[in-house]
Amino acid sequence: MNVDNPTWMIIPILLPLTAGLLCFLFHRKTFAIVLSAVLANFMAACFLTGQLLTFGHMRYSMGGWQAPLGITLRTDGPAVLMLLMTGVTGLAITLYARGYFSFRIDDPGRTERHQHQQRYFWPLWMLLLSGLNGLFLSNDIFNLYITLEIIGISAASLAALSGKPAALLASFRYLLTSLLGSLTFLLGIVFLYKSCGVLDLDLLRNLTEHGPGVRAALALMSVGLLLKTALVPMHFWLPPAHANALAPVSAILSALVIKGSFYLLFRLWFEVFASAITTAALNVMGTLGSVAILWGAIQAIRQHRLKLMVAYSTVSQLGYLFIAFPLSRTADNAQVWSIVIFMAMAHACAKSAMFMSAGTIFLHFGHDRIRDLTGVRASLPITVFAYGIAGVTLMGLPPSGAFIAKWLLLSSALASSQWWWALVIVAGSVMAMIYVFRVISRFIVIPEGFSSQKLGYHSRLLEWPALALAMISLLLGLAAPWPLHILARGSHDLTQILPGGLP
Repeated sequence: MNVDNPTWMIIPILLPLTAGLLCFLFHRKTFAIVLSAVLANFMAACFLTGQLLTFGHMRYSMGGWQAPLGITLRTDGPAVLMLLMTGVTGLAITLYARGYFSFRIDDPGRTERHQHQQRYFWPLWMLLLSGLNGLFLSNDIFNLYITLEIIGISAASLAALSGKPAALLASFRYLLTSLLGSLTFLLGIVFLYKSCGVLDLDLLRNLTEHGPGVRAALALMSVGLLLKTALVPMHFWLPPAHANALAPVSAILSALVIKGSFYLLFRLWFEVFASAITTAALNVMGTLGSVAILWGAIQAIRQHRLKLMVAYSTVSQLGYLFIAFPLSRTADNAQVWSIVIFMAMAHACAKSAMFMSAGTIFLHFGHDRIRDLTGVRASLPITVFAYGIAGVTLMGLPPSGAFIAKWLLLSSALASSQWWWALVIVAGSVMAMIYVFRVISRFIVIPEGFSSQKLGYHSRLLEWPALALAMISLLLGLAAPWPLHILARGSHDLTQILPGGLP
């Protein structure tokens, strides 16, 4: 197979899917199978990135059938960056999950239960990874619906693995919400196909006009994707699902799953339906994003459990992605995509690190009550350091990738005289400092006479993957020219790097 052959695009989809099937056949070698798959998946993402930089964006028609009859895949700048994000965080989550389940299985009273959880975690995780990669690469809107279903069903199943009543109730609510979002999205596809007669995204870009069918399709698909992304006020399912799931599952849900639905929503609005989007619709998205930033931060400050606080911070951080919508009218495409990609990548790494750290603390102390976690630094210094570094990213301090994204948001808002968005961004960052420092102050401060808890042996996989992702999120801003170069080289409309350079 030649290096310029677009057939390489099917590898990130087939590899995890095959690994998931093998996990059912070879129970004793599941981790080796999954680790090989995620390593190969990361290498495939790197290869597709190199292929994109060398040959430009590519299309691959499945089975040789051309559009509009066939299903096509494509690579461009945003797609390969999302693949790289998934590859890096997926590898770290896999390593952490190994240490997490090993620690739990060592508990003699619940060994069988934890082995049962681990047995189903690996194939479900591989199925979800395959669906995510398929979503990022698909260029057919019905195939995108299929990937959304795969992601939603596997994610809800993963959320239920804990087996606790709260987790089962939260996962059932998540499943129903996900199915409602999928059905709404499918109904939008029906309207779109009735109006345009094609499903290929490139063909739809040239056919969508301001007709009632297209407007109905846009509204239905947007509502479905907003349900899956958990934008306020449709966020009701996210905090309980993320907070009550197993720690590796929480990291997957927060870092990757909601990014997939948002990525699709953003792509549809700014590529396929760009000519049908009105300024009022963009302002509605920005307003919902602003409410999410403030409401999520307020709820995070009020929480008494660590994982629930991290879950509500996810609700808040998602709002920044939607602030980019109304600013798109005055910023060029390169700047808008740069904001979204930097925020998504930084959030994925930081949130994975936070949930991993919270999970490690829960394993060792048996609870995650914030008020009773004084002096954790004495027992888990690496975990606390990883949590703190991830908090720096959430606050948007330099040199993190979130700082780059927020700087671009502020610059666009002030340059276009839309100062109210800038106020929301600054207020959200200040509130993020409050809920991050509220926890860190408990972790770091050791009161006089405090006796640290001596921990038994535990795998380094419980600490180092979280630290690695936290450091990546922090240093992402220093590597900003590389993602920008990939965006400019590999996208249809992104032909220049940001005017005026980086901050």
